[in-house]
Amino acid sequence: MYIPGMRRAAVGLTALAVAAFGAVATNPEQADAGPKPVDVTLLALNDFHGNLEPPSGSSGTIAGQTAGGVEYLATHLAELRAAAKKKNTITVAAGDLIGASPLLSAAFHDEPTIEALSMAGLDYASVGNHEFDEGAAELLRIQNGGCHPVDGCADGTPYRGAGFQYLSANAFKTATGKPLMAPYAIHKVQGVKVGFIGMTLEGTPQIVSQQGVAGLTFADEADTANRYARELRRKGVETIVVLLHEGGAQASTGGINDCVGMTGPIVDITNRMDPSIDVVVSGHTHQAYNCDINGKLVTSASSFGRLVTDIDLKIDRRSGDVISAAANNVVVTRDVAKDPKQTALINRYKTVLGPVADRQVGETTTAITKTQETLFGTSLGESPLGNLIADAQLAATDDEQNAVAAFMNPGGVRADLDAGPVTYEEAFTVQPFANNLVTLDLTGAQLYCVLEQQFVTGRTLYPSATVGYVVDPNGTTGTVADPCAGTRVVRGSLTLGGTTVDTAATYRVTVNNFLAGGGDGFSALTGGTNQVTGQIDLDAFVAYLTAQSPVSAPTLDRIRTTAEVPAA
Repeated sequence: MYIPGMRRAAVGLTALAVAAFGAVATNPEQADAGPKPVDVTLLALNDFHGNLEPPSGSSGTIAGQTAGGVEYLATHLAELRAAAKKKNTITVAAGDLIGASPLLSAAFHDEPTIEALSMAGLDYASVGNHEFDEGAAELLRIQNGGCHPVDGCADGTPYRGAGFQYLSANAFKTATGKPLMAPYAIHKVQGVKVGFIGMTLEGTPQIVSQQGVAGLTFADEADTANRYARELRRKGVETIVVLLHEGGAQASTGGINDCVGMTGPIVDITNRMDPSIDVVVSGHTHQAYNCDINGKLVTSASSFGRLVTDIDLKIDRRSGDVISAAANNVVVTRDVAKDPKQTALINRYKTVLGPVADRQVGETTTAITKTQETLFGTSLGESPLGNLIADAQLAATDDEQNAVAAFMNPGGVRADLDAGPVTYEEAFTVQPFANNLVTLDLTGAQLYCVLEQQFVTGRTLYPSATVGYVVDPNGTTGTVADPCAGTRVVRGSLTLGGTTVDTAATYRVTVNNFLAGGGDGFSALTGGTNQVTGQIDLDAFVAYLTAQSPVSAPTLDRIRTTAEVPAA
């Protein structure tokens, strides 16, 4: 049992804790007479997203340092294991190791990432939502091995599968009610059993394409964790760790090892977990934190392999309970030697990839970032790169499908563009999902409903340059059941091409197929009619960059507030 308030520098037990848990002796003489506790180190990461090479721009820094890259990650892991006496070290991850990956990994269906992390010593990983991007059958292939059913063995060598175990406790096959993959694993260290329960977020069907989650049902995270914790305890496991692909965020004043004003789903989920669960390694939100929530150690290592969470557990040999738990988020700096095996792996796949990645497709006059501007105190505003992508999608469908507007979802914009030449690989890293563009008919009333739904989902749709509207921060927010009831978007302010939208008229609008299917909670888009599927979004983006170069960052003036545009 994890005792609240523990940190790396504080490993002693209070008299109250000893009385409550009865896990150790009450005085030094008795302690010396009993068996020494087992020291176990967990090395944890999350949301790697195939970043084999060091990420660029803001994605490649954390805590004021450049960080990331699997060559450096592997070296840091090896050094941490050496410091912890290797035999007692278990390396774990909390999902999204693959999916939304740069071209070097994605071009080979993320096999390079699985090979790299296996070689780096990963033992167990939960399944994140992005592990379902290509569907359950592909996830099972990633675990078990075998060539891709369509593309074969693209690098000319057999794919042997993961050298670690994916765990998925709350993703069930709808037809049978059975878990898609092993729900948990038991790892023995010096005779002590440590249980790991793997979990993805319950809301996966809302943020993954419907094809990706077809035939699957996702259960409540806390309920499922508690169910399997009971099963583990029946098997004599008292040290229980949940690898959960769901998270939260702390206040901006918090550092990578802080827990300031923690909010988000992780708080409620952890509060509902059984007391027998000791540690929650979390992810999904790409945040760094080190928390005590309801007597449990809760951690997250940001994203892209920039941090490793070093977790120290002391476990009583007799009871199997956790005596103390402490964590430290360690920056994966680039001032260490590169792991030569990882370098060889990267070079092998880069050779196979050939000149495609380096082909220049455009040029930017300045860096164009995915960062969202602040809209009445929250990050719900526009994004320079998001707007640029929306412009590209409109350009690909205005003449072809008579589209008058386009909208891009923020989760689909994965990286910044640096200033200067843009390669195909860089463009791919920005838009790695290979979604198709879909142009559909929406009435003006439906368009207002879509925009109101932004404030229900907490996600802003980046608009093309043809779109303009005004937001009232004092307006009401609709509900999940009735997003159209919201009044955040000032009625009469929505314009397309400078013309005021008529709620009774019909307009051709372009989105990607993920949004068209109601992804990210935009169910209002599923009411669109006369759908026509077009080209891949990346192809549209590349064509736009080529045709419009040099490209500058769009002005962020498509969404304005009543403070900027007073009511008439």
